[in-house]
Amino acid sequence: MTHGHVSVLLEGAVDALAPRPDGIYVDATFGRGGHSRAILARLGPDGRLLAMDRDPAAVAAAGTWNDPRFAIAHAAFSRLRQVLAEHGIERVDGVLFDLGVSSPQLDEAERGFSFRFDAPLDMRMDTSRGMTAAEWLNEAKEEEIASVVRDYGEERFARQVARALVKARALAPLRSTRQLAGVVAGAVRTRERGQDPATRTFQAVRIFINRELEEIQAALPQAVDLLKPGGRLVVISFHSLEDRMVKHFMRDESQGESVPPEIPLPAHALRGGRLRLVGRALKADAGECAANPRARSAVMRVAERTHEVAGRHGTPDSLVGRAAWSS
Repeated sequence: MTHGHVSVLLEGAVDALAPRPDGIYVDATFGRGGHSRAILARLGPDGRLLAMDRDPAAVAAAGTWNDPRFAIAHAAFSRLRQVLAEHGIERVDGVLFDLGVSSPQLDEAERGFSFRFDAPLDMRMDTSRGMTAAEWLNEAKEEEIASVVRDYGEERFARQVARALVKARALAPLRSTRQLAGVVAGAVRTRERGQDPATRTFQAVRIFINRELEEIQAALPQAVDLLKPGGRLVVISFHSLEDRMVKHFMRDESQGESVPPEIPLPAHALRGGRLRLVGRALKADAGECAANPRARSAVMRVAERTHEVAGRHGTPDSLVGRAAWSS
């Protein structure tokens, strides 16, 4: 097993997952296996871990592991339900998501995720399929580029960036990371302290090319469906768009059914929330951030699958809605 990559919030995430020795768990983002390795260390002979990753390089790395309790699937986590069914698994005791791009993807120049290297402008997490960043940037309309850079990169100068890219590609196709970074640098008028002017555009294009937010939106409900009562959902996010989606999803799933205030329904007639929030959002401590700068932006949220008991905790016989109180 390779130990070069350091997973963010490693011990905290596995502690939050609370593995049982005989439990069944899913590491939906294998990467280079840091979290998977730590989960396996907590499992007994009857435990089981299914890992997933859309990156062929990650799957190849997992293929060298020799542990009968472990299996790897080459799949995006939006296919969670299908992959579990293919492995004969109906329900699981925990699911872990470590979202975003992995350190190996950033560090391997040929993947095109980073402007630190001059490399082909690829940015696909799954290099076996889909459109590359270069293909999209050379074909997309200016308005579409501006929308992506604004919405996924939260870039104030999205319109100027899009205009500059369209102008540049008219002279020569956009093919390399340095080329993209240079064009963006000329379009972003002010720089954030400590951040390259191309950072937000690279993030936006990567998220769009890999449909990262759509993947999260599709996968989280499946994870809740597949969790056993008491099972844990652990999600590590690295930017505000991801974390906002996770936060709102967990909050909504913890609230259960509701009705308009004018409808006098007893609380016990409504389904309770499918999740119970566990603690507050957790961030890496100063020591981890110093050792692993990527940890600085990490946010971990944890929730536990409930038994879906009807009614709201503490008020089983109350009535929901203002009209009910006067009826």
